Amino acid sequence: MLFIIGGKILTMAGQVWERGYLRIEEGKICELGPMEQDCPVKIPEDAQVIWADGSIVMPGLIEAHCHMGITEEKKGREGNDMNENVDPVTPWLRGIDAINTMDAAFGDAVRAGITSAMIGPGSSNVVGGQFVFLKTWGRCIDDLIVLEPAAMKVAFGENPKTNYGDQGSSPVTRMGIAGMLREELSKAVKYREQRISGEIEPDFRYECWLPVLEKRIPLKAHAHRADDIFTAMRIAREFDLLITLDHCTEGHLIAEKIATSGYPAIVGPDLSSRNKIEVQNLAFKTIGILNKAGVKTAVMTDHPISLIQSLPICAGWAVKAGMKYMEALKAVTIYPAEICRVDHRVGSLEVGKDADVAIFDGDPLEIKTKIRYTIINGEIAYMDKEEN
Repeated sequence: MLFIIGGKILTMAGQVWERGYLRIEEGKICELGPMEQDCPVKIPEDAQVIWADGSIVMPGLIEAHCHMGITEEKKGREGNDMNENVDPVTPWLRGIDAINTMDAAFGDAVRAGITSAMIGPGSSNVVGGQFVFLKTWGRCIDDLIVLEPAAMKVAFGENPKTNYGDQGSSPVTRMGIAGMLREELSKAVKYREQRISGEIEPDFRYECWLPVLEKRIPLKAHAHRADDIFTAMRIAREFDLLITLDHCTEGHLIAEKIATSGYPAIVGPDLSSRNKIEVQNLAFKTIGILNKAGVKTAVMTDHPISLIQSLPICAGWAVKAGMKYMEALKAVTIYPAEICRVDHRVGSLEVGKDADVAIFDGDPLEIKTKIRYTIINGEIAYMDKEEN
């Protein structure tokens, strides 16, 4: 049993208590509320207690799009398993099979208060494979899974064009990318119809599309430029699919159109260089403009493009560029949880949810702020050395 006593509680579920408490048992939040006196509940003698006065207590942060562990730091080619870039259509690939939880980035994430992340293949292929949503602390990846598969990666724009154009094969144009994706989805639709009717046996090559076609998981669409965003939304409508607009670099230029579509946007990495033509309009203002227009938004680092530990700082830069402060906090907690379809477990401090908690010694979006404790599944995954 673990108690967190004192501290300003930001539940991200609507309640903010200037001084509150949490009771955690068996990895879940069992009780929480404001404190009207020094100790609102009786604490058993054998309970573990964290005194959080003067701190911010909030849900663990969530990274909605990254590649940590699948592109490992300090290991070069040997640790890079992000793109199977010899075939433009590889939906059967599973990110879970290439993620090394011993990658240093996982430790960096925990020390930054990041308790869960959406991880999967890169964007060299038109269809890259399946993402997984998992916790950031532990060695055996099978024990960390929250949702798998969690999304199907697809990509528009420069990356597939460059990769396959340089190899002298399709796709070499944006038309080719869209055409290949439509062809693949059409085959998947036919496969599903035949499976339902009993005409065919399960085929590993297409079985991976069923969660997408049945709207249990979304397409996770790499799209920077406005025209690529429109193409992604057009194809999603054509096949009646869920989709998330990842990167959405020029989203601020078409914010009302995206808002009308109802599709969410996972924005970033803004803490990076404008190293490609399609990111020339990259700006920290994008997510705030989309959020104000009514788009559900999340901040991402796209680690290792931006380092995973920069996630709260990116949200802080978004505030500096015009985003409302509480909306920026939601963009690294409850909004990514909702977008990734795991908000029944993470993203806010509520009774019954996973006890994933971050305790900061100040404003979580300030660069000088230190993380005091990171708690994952009710266990202390990180404790600042000064707490010893």
